[in-house]
Amino acid sequence: MSQIPPLAAPQRPRAGTVRSFGSFRAISALVLREMATRYGNSPGGYVWAILEPIGAIVVMAMAFSLLIRNPPLGNNFILFYATGFMPFQLYQNIAQTTAHTITFSKPLLQYPAVTWVDAIVARVVLNALTGILVTLIVMFTLLLVTGTMVLIDLPPVVYAMFLSILLGAGVGTINCVLFGMFPVWIQIWGVLNRPLVIASGVIFLFDDLPPLVRDILWWNPLVHIIGEMRVGFYPTYRPDYISLLNPALFGVTTLFFGVLLLGRYHRDLLTNN
Repeated sequence: MSQIPPLAAPQRPRAGTVRSFGSFRAISALVLREMATRYGNSPGGYVWAILEPIGAIVVMAMAFSLLIRNPPLGNNFILFYATGFMPFQLYQNIAQTTAHTITFSKPLLQYPAVTWVDAIVARVVLNALTGILVTLIVMFTLLLVTGTMVLIDLPPVVYAMFLSILLGAGVGTINCVLFGMFPVWIQIWGVLNRPLVIASGVIFLFDDLPPLVRDILWWNPLVHIIGEMRVGFYPTYRPDYISLLNPALFGVTTLFFGVLLLGRYHRDLLTNN
């Protein structure tokens, strides 16, 4: 009589698969929580995320149009400042929100199912997607309202947006550690950031600066990002100072050390904050 083979024991799902699915659920929940917290409780919600940069750009353009006859590039002040302000704001929003991840998500990080990696990824993903969407809406709205005809070169715009996200994630991650370990760094960083909108080339053209100033500001990665963004909107603008390696290296380096330090000190940060 032939023997009936024994039933095979059910295979348990691999730990990596379970953790990946758990991370996806945790990140999704964190994204939805932040969307409800930031945009659900504020007047206008997502509408304000669009109106705020438009208002800032229009006010900036009106103010400088009274002092300067023509913008440094083209003949439209609004477009010139928008191409500088939008990548700058994308970087700044990601850097600021990521830097406060531990404090914002501290109650949820007490649960084993939610890790600091989930919290960081959730904030970067949400602010990156929001920033990209807002940039698209703002730029096309301004072009439509002003009647400006522009032949957009897409690759430089994509490079600029990607590098803004990478730089914001790197600076925000390493500041997440520094803010928790050295609270005074929050005030110091705030002071250092005040002239950043000027030092990054948002309201001027890098090419027009004196050589000594250019040599110093060249090390600011945002100068290269904003320059690359403007290349995409101004076909005749071909600056030779742009180095995409500068913001890429800065973003990767700060992200690497930020992740390394968070992996070592995240429990201490949860206790201190």
